[in-house]
Amino acid sequence: MDRTQGQAEPVEQPTAASAPPAAASEAAGPAASGSAPAPVARIVTLTAGDFTLTVNPVDGSEIEPRRPGTGAAVPVKRDAADRSARDAAARPPVLPGPAAPAPPLLAREEERERFVRLLGRGRSVRLTGPAGSGRSALLDAVAADCTGLAPDGVVRLSGYGHQQPGELLHALYAAVYQASAERPERTQLLARVRDIGAIVLLDDLEMGGTALDELLRATPECAYLLAATPDTRAPSDDSHLEEVFLGGLGRADCVELLEAGTGRPLTEEETAWAGDLRFASEGLPLRFVQAAALLRQRDERNLSCAEDDDDEPGVFEERPRDAAFVALPTLAEGAAPAELLASRVSESARAALRIACALGGEMPHHAHLPALVGDTHADAAVAELLGCGLLTPVGTRYRLAAGVARQLEEAGFGDTAAEEARTAARHYAWWTGHASVTPERVASEADAVLAALAGADVVAAVLLARTAAPAFAASRHWEAWERVLRSGAEAARKAGEVAEQAYFHHELGVLALCEGRLDRARAELEASIGLKGALADKRGTVAGRRALALVTDREKAGVEVSPPLRLEPPAAASEAVTTAVPAVRAPKTAPAAVTAVTAVTAVTPVVPVIGRAAAPTTLSEVFEEAFPLDPKPAVVAAPAVPAPVRAAQPRRKPVLLAAAGALTVVVLGTVVSLAMSGSDSGTPADGVGPAVSSTPTAGTTGGAGVPGTGGNDPAPDPGTTAPDASDPAAPEPGLSPDPNQSSRAPSRKPSTGPTPPSRTPSTTNPTPPSTPTSPDPKPTPSTDPTTQAPPTTPPPTTGPVGSPSST
Repeated sequence: MDRTQGQAEPVEQPTAASAPPAAASEAAGPAASGSAPAPVARIVTLTAGDFTLTVNPVDGSEIEPRRPGTGAAVPVKRDAADRSARDAAARPPVLPGPAAPAPPLLAREEERERFVRLLGRGRSVRLTGPAGSGRSALLDAVAADCTGLAPDGVVRLSGYGHQQPGELLHALYAAVYQASAERPERTQLLARVRDIGAIVLLDDLEMGGTALDELLRATPECAYLLAATPDTRAPSDDSHLEEVFLGGLGRADCVELLEAGTGRPLTEEETAWAGDLRFASEGLPLRFVQAAALLRQRDERNLSCAEDDDDEPGVFEERPRDAAFVALPTLAEGAAPAELLASRVSESARAALRIACALGGEMPHHAHLPALVGDTHADAAVAELLGCGLLTPVGTRYRLAAGVARQLEEAGFGDTAAEEARTAARHYAWWTGHASVTPERVASEADAVLAALAGADVVAAVLLARTAAPAFAASRHWEAWERVLRSGAEAARKAGEVAEQAYFHHELGVLALCEGRLDRARAELEASIGLKGALADKRGTVAGRRALALVTDREKAGVEVSPPLRLEPPAAASEAVTTAVPAVRAPKTAPAAVTAVTAVTAVTPVVPVIGRAAAPTTLSEVFEEAFPLDPKPAVVAAPAVPAPVRAAQPRRKPVLLAAAGALTVVVLGTVVSLAMSGSDSGTPADGVGPAVSSTPTAGTTGGAGVPGTGGNDPAPDPGTTAPDASDPAAPEPGLSPDPNQSSRAPSRKPSTGPTPPSRTPSTTNPTPPSTPTSPDPKPTPSTDPTTQAPPTTPPPTTGPVGSPSST
């Protein structure tokens, strides 16, 4: 693998100048940072299940089987100090400037005590409340009360944007275990999270039903407090969750919340306005946090402070001498206050709101605002908007509060969304590719990066996806990694960037291989190999073929071969389906019928008689195994099925094959019985019985013969195989040649003269002719050779004996 040609290895130096959250100069962009060092490729090696994954931003990721003894050690759980640091990192970042007072938690004491009591008993609770009802504030209070109840502490997770439990389980695993360079496979993950005993506070839950049941079953030792909105899918009946609905505040609580937000008691007019607002908003605490911001702005504009009324404005003060009186907001403005609040904030805050509208409601980290807005003091805009109630914390970031994005778009803040998204995409493309930015910090900004990628043009989208994808892979945030790769592949296809499209398909194939999706991995890798072959990229083609070889090996080793198809025997011909087995040679004193029955076995289920070292893979082999066409011959000699007929009709239906097999066995028994009876009864008289062939009969020679053969030929040995009836040189038994035919099969010895055919059977002939087309499948045993019954086959109606019409 060619790592980074001509580039030095990255060296992390935790200095103040290289820390983007502490210094706004790095986040301000390449122009503001002056002579910034060139980005250096970061190569990270991870352990993903049975594979070793090397994330290479230059040539693409490489994957190989993990060598024995080179994997990560068994992870250990974090101690109390590590859990505290992890919990602090899971909270939203501290904003610059003086800390704004948090709104009080009112009228929630009963729910708070109930949650602590249930979680202490190991019960899981689902808290349902509308957006803005104070669910996150209640979870913060419960988290403080539950410290020390569980062996693994309290874990805060965010379910925003997660419809499946996979990423939540990985987040829970990373919060409890110390495993920075390992992403376990599903089996290992389920085995490790099963041992976690913690109180999990999951905010902004978006999944329910079977997905939620899977999350609860995977962590049986955890107690969950799930916060969701009423429109979230309900859990199943088997989840056994306690349901608690969180409603609005009462009138007195709403007035108290307003007084705490404004810092002064309300007037009678403001109290009446608060009562009307409470009726219109159903007492949601978020509406009264925003209403308190409206009253503070009104106080600032009306110059209500006593010291400002006494002092005469100076020359250099920006406040006008005659301030206009600002009335109370209307009830409609109090119910939808986003437009009015945005009109009274600073210009940097309004620019930040326009960026958030362009990113689908996601607010970038405050360290990025100076570069995105163009103001060095724009990082203070987040604290200003949070105090107005326009932002709400979601996990480790902030986003627009419920309903604010729609109100701002109606006010015209979304008119420049395309330009703002393009600017954000180019900024994040530079930031994510910088060598000083760690993958964990890129993962914390994943939602804003994905939103910028979705709204950018194809050129900026390809550039952003190319730099952000390796960072997401190294941070083990693989859900964001897959979304970036798919968006980048689509943007590269639209832009005509074949090389970048091949890179994205290769990364998608590696990701699918790590997750065990072999079909998807093969499709993506084959697409990447084809594109790289068109570009004559030998190095990339070799890397793709290596990964594809791993897919093939995993398919051969992990996929179980399905059992062969068993064809059921037909219902109508079930009695005719037999299995040929070697017959036991009976003594000469046994009757002929016993010998015939010995060759015909009882009806048995269809089982394979062809021994195979491997399972059949084609339908023809399966058919041959279920219905063998060439069974092992019996010990007793018998004419086999005519070869030309089998060759001419190799795909005959199973019913016909079974009937032919049964008929063959019948003929076998008949011939054997006739042979044995003929050898015991003596030589028939001359001239008695019908002439069955053109050769001399047995009476002329005086020897023991078999009908259909020469008089000088001995009877076939029961232990040997009779000549094939399909052979042209062998005459057909029981039939005379057709005198009208131009050619006929010669006998083994020249005949003395033709014998005219006889149509009347003789009663003294001990060996009646047997036709192979007799419909009677059972042999007729004979006890007296001299009183043999006439043949049961009716004589042909047209044509001489032995003609094609009779056969």
